[in-house]
Amino acid sequence: MKRRIERIAVLGSGVMGSAIAAHFANAGVSSLVLDIVPEAADEADRSRIARDSVRALAKMKPAPLFSPSRIGLIEVGNLQDDLPRLKEADWVIEAVKEDLQIKRAVLRSAAPHLGPEAVLSSNTSGLSLNEMAAVLPDDLRRRFLGTHFFNPPRYMKLFEIIPTRDTSGETVERISRFAGERLGKGVVPAKDTPNFIANRIGVHSVMTTLGLVQQLGLKIEDVDAISGPPLGRPKSATFKLADLVGLDTLLFVARTVHDGAPNDESRQTFVAPDFFVKMVESGLLGRKSGAGFYKKVGKEILVLDLESSDYRKPIRPDFPELKALKGIDDPGKRVRTLLDGQGRAADLAWKFLAPTLSYAAMRLGEIADDASTIDRAMELGFNWDLGPFALWDALGFRQTTERLRADGLALPGWVDELYDRGADGFYAEQDGIRHSSTSRSGVTVPVARDPLAVSFPELHRAEKEVRGNASASLVDLGDGVLGLEFHSKMNAIDAEIMEMIELAVEEAERNWEGIVVANDGVNFCAGANLMLLAGAAQRQDWKAIDGMVVAFQSALNHLERCAVPVVVAPHGMALGGGAEVVLAGNRVRAAAESYIGLVEVGAGLLPAGGGCLRLYRRHVRAQVDPTDPYPALKQVFETIGMAKVSSSAEEARELGFLGSADSWSMNGDHRVSAARATVSALARSGYAPSVAAPLPVMGRGGTALIDSALHNMLEGRFISEHDRKIGHEIARVLSGGDLAGPTTVSEQHILDLERESFLRLCGEPKTHARIEALLKTGKPLRN
Repeated sequence: MKRRIERIAVLGSGVMGSAIAAHFANAGVSSLVLDIVPEAADEADRSRIARDSVRALAKMKPAPLFSPSRIGLIEVGNLQDDLPRLKEADWVIEAVKEDLQIKRAVLRSAAPHLGPEAVLSSNTSGLSLNEMAAVLPDDLRRRFLGTHFFNPPRYMKLFEIIPTRDTSGETVERISRFAGERLGKGVVPAKDTPNFIANRIGVHSVMTTLGLVQQLGLKIEDVDAISGPPLGRPKSATFKLADLVGLDTLLFVARTVHDGAPNDESRQTFVAPDFFVKMVESGLLGRKSGAGFYKKVGKEILVLDLESSDYRKPIRPDFPELKALKGIDDPGKRVRTLLDGQGRAADLAWKFLAPTLSYAAMRLGEIADDASTIDRAMELGFNWDLGPFALWDALGFRQTTERLRADGLALPGWVDELYDRGADGFYAEQDGIRHSSTSRSGVTVPVARDPLAVSFPELHRAEKEVRGNASASLVDLGDGVLGLEFHSKMNAIDAEIMEMIELAVEEAERNWEGIVVANDGVNFCAGANLMLLAGAAQRQDWKAIDGMVVAFQSALNHLERCAVPVVVAPHGMALGGGAEVVLAGNRVRAAAESYIGLVEVGAGLLPAGGGCLRLYRRHVRAQVDPTDPYPALKQVFETIGMAKVSSSAEEARELGFLGSADSWSMNGDHRVSAARATVSALARSGYAPSVAAPLPVMGRGGTALIDSALHNMLEGRFISEHDRKIGHEIARVLSGGDLAGPTTVSEQHILDLERESFLRLCGEPKTHARIEALLKTGKPLRN
């Protein structure tokens, strides 16, 4: 069988079909998207449905494409004229309506046109793959399977792969490897049962909560206040999630289980409450219809009152137990603290959670082979902090099992046997390898590990830490490469991180081939620790603030000029000081989903750790004429002054946060191992650090040009007076300060200007107000 997948075809251009093609385009894979021929279409219009769907990708939010230019990788056609072109595809994905008969008809018509080695799959959220396979010729059945992309395909990492009874192991391995490495997915094997794993467990959880709402007469905002982060789940909680998914979709998926799993002991849970069915019948479908459990009117969010069926302003829930959770980052500890509370929220939280734990245990063996597979599916597909078995362990396996038994909730025999053997959980270490329970008596299996993923917690457990403090660590990544890991709150940069940057350089120059700067946090780095800065500014301790800036500049200078190569591996958000760390790397190996930006203006400040210098220098060197600094001045001013944040690693390159030699990993879990390999390659090639060189600047003329634009924006009320003041300081730094005309300046000259402007802005009351607003609300204040 041909191993490489170079081109795909997608049958169906709806919401999922076109978005799947878009994500393949993100991975650099070309596609052909086919849909039905419109009624009464002329010859030139027969592919209009697919063409319009693909064109719409460029305007969708959140963006399904890394860059609008990627749309050029997608061709369109129709299901009557273009089926013979399927022979061009290495993988054909059926993504039509969730109707078994329609899917079978499309698969049957496509089958004769596939190449002899092409894979055929169905993107279904829960229909039977074996029933689909029945319409295919025998030789194609071994190359047919289910591939469930979660919506939206670019952002949702879970990829359930569902073989039929005839699918070859080679086909499963081929698609699993491609999805994990090229598409960046977390691949989870599932069995051909209704709704597979994530939707089976997740929809059960939602339907359980809906049933309790009807039974107990609960308010929507009370339920969402408890069933989100307090239970280790996203802020969308229950009802915001229903609105996001679509009430009609949720109802369909629930009915799929009810109709397709007659032996499920919780089958009646999937019967939707009357109020939910009436909402669907009335067209209240959630975001897609403009109203569901929530409705946006202007800037105000209203909530549905289930008693009156009218929308009203939300009533702030009053649950003392939730206040006790503030500041608890560990999800297991947070849920445990909530359940240990003595109040209504604690009681409701257990009622929401307990049936899910019971249901997951009852399904093991039916929908997946081991506990870790179900946990991984829920963590990747529903963004739960911990899957049901991992959470059960975190709450205390024995105590939780006893409480489930006392409440009369169903538990399978294998859980009782595990308890009776005296086990402390579903997971256990055996010979240094983490094992997971199965539904078979006494049988555990090693938890599946991605060989390309690097886990900092695992490295710490293996005693690979070289040095460390409360905010950062130096870790042996193997192959002679030193890891510099941030682990402060939100990975915000503080004095201890700066100290560890300096120590990393010293240590690496003595004993290592190079450094990789990376971590396992939700985001790479949220910026500088504003709390420390706010305190010093309120005390008017300018000396302390100046010391912070000098220390940060010095640390990043030493990182950039380190005698051995430094590769930064950001992921998620790398904002403010985090972006400055990225810019100080000799190379960057980012996660594809990296959101990098110098956002200091939101705090009433400007970048002062070298962000202005390094971004400007990069743009100057990339220009056709590096002696004319104006294009670089203009572009960098816009990026910093407008606090532009990349929406992907590809856009980060367009903005200049990544250079032409930098790269990204589609699978963010692979970025650290790729960065490590980059360090080794640079070290072998005779790496030498760059040398500081003079930079061309425009002087007062450059500042005047920017000031003129700022004046016009102020007159047009696009910016505030304080915005103009910040913009002037940014322009002054990028123009080289108070210089009579174009000249060249040293890098240290620009760093000194950064520091001076930063200190001036720290003395502004409106800057204090912006910092205070960010600390309180997390949102920038436009004052």
